[in-house]
Amino acid sequence: MNVKITGYSGFVGCNLIKYLKPYSINIGYISRGELTSNIDRNILSCDAIIHLAGKAHDLKKTSNPDDYYQVNYQITKNLYDAFIESDANKFIFISTVKAVSDHLNECLTEDIIPSPQTHYGKSKLMAEEYIQSKHLPPGKSYYILRPCMIHGPGNKGNLNLLYNFVSKGLPYPLAAFENNRSFLSVDNLCFIIKEIIEREDILGGIYNVADDGPLSTTEVVSLISQLSNKTPRLLSIPKKVIVFLATIGDTFKLPLNTERLGKLTENYIISNQKIKNALKKQLPLTSKEGIVKTINSFKTNIKLK
Repeated sequence: MNVKITGYSGFVGCNLIKYLKPYSINIGYISRGELTSNIDRNILSCDAIIHLAGKAHDLKKTSNPDDYYQVNYQITKNLYDAFIESDANKFIFISTVKAVSDHLNECLTEDIIPSPQTHYGKSKLMAEEYIQSKHLPPGKSYYILRPCMIHGPGNKGNLNLLYNFVSKGLPYPLAAFENNRSFLSVDNLCFIIKEIIEREDILGGIYNVADDGPLSTTEVVSLISQLSNKTPRLLSIPKKVIVFLATIGDTFKLPLNTERLGKLTENYIISNQKIKNALKKQLPLTSKEGIVKTINSFKTNIKLK
């Protein structure tokens, strides 16, 4: 089995390469420079293409909107066109749940009509729609995976920031917000990708990807405290005060802004039932097990420094 990976130096790419190495899977790499408008089909000589390269959502809002469409849409379009003409059989595109919705009032399933609000989500949805619009020759299939917040070793997102805050014994000031949100261990994502690569009984299409069972941010804070040998310090500051402080953060570019506050406190629950039905297997890690593994990786990194 031969696969080619784009975005191999990123967070997911590094973890995926490490995950696949023990198996009989030969891994090749496609560089950003090779993802031009005229992609050489010879570089796609493989069984499956895993397209990880993309421009992630910028919480600081300093990115040029055009960059999202150039990277997330145009490059995907170029690669998919080349895939159709190549000998490869499977195209795995890592999209995002943000291609569907930025805020949820219900559990997100694959049946919900997409309505993204950010350039990040819109550019990913454009790529999804292009992939779905093309007629594939017999024997070829595409897999659009929509992960929620991915975490794991090497993660530098909100979970890392939360760990750095709580592990120092600082009180968590957002305990007044009651929420539930889905997470995705990078191990579970890698497991799903490996299953798709190796098996022929998983139908192509769109799949949400998340761990089993949501967690509240307060639960995550308590886990971090427990694993850091500290007593959880939870402050229930009135929500109106926190929201006001977040708006100040928007103006002065502080760590707590309205978007980060939303990520920490909103409800965002993802259904993973479709992918589990396709796999006919349980995911390797539960939500709690995945979070614990990630937190322990943060602790290890700090010790190494």
